[in-house]
Amino acid sequence: MWNLLALRQIAQRTISTASRRQFENKVPEKQKLFQEDNGIPVHLKGGVADALLYRATMILTVGATAYAIYQLAMASFPKKQD
Repeated sequence: MWNLLALRQIAQRTISTASRRQFENKVPEKQKLFQEDNGIPVHLKGGVADALLYRATMILTVGATAYAIYQLAMASFPKKQD
């Protein structure tokens, strides 16, 4: 009987949608930050992390494009068979 009661409590606890702790609503602060007209593009307004992600993405994109062009050039000029 106790096992059945314990199982019921665990099932109710895991299915419950109520949060155990409340978080502070930071949406208005973020809205002010992103709507501020300061000349910074919106994809960089998040700070240093956004700038690093943007630069890493650009480096990977340029590198992958260069590698793809190199591979296309190598494929279009096959080595001669001796």
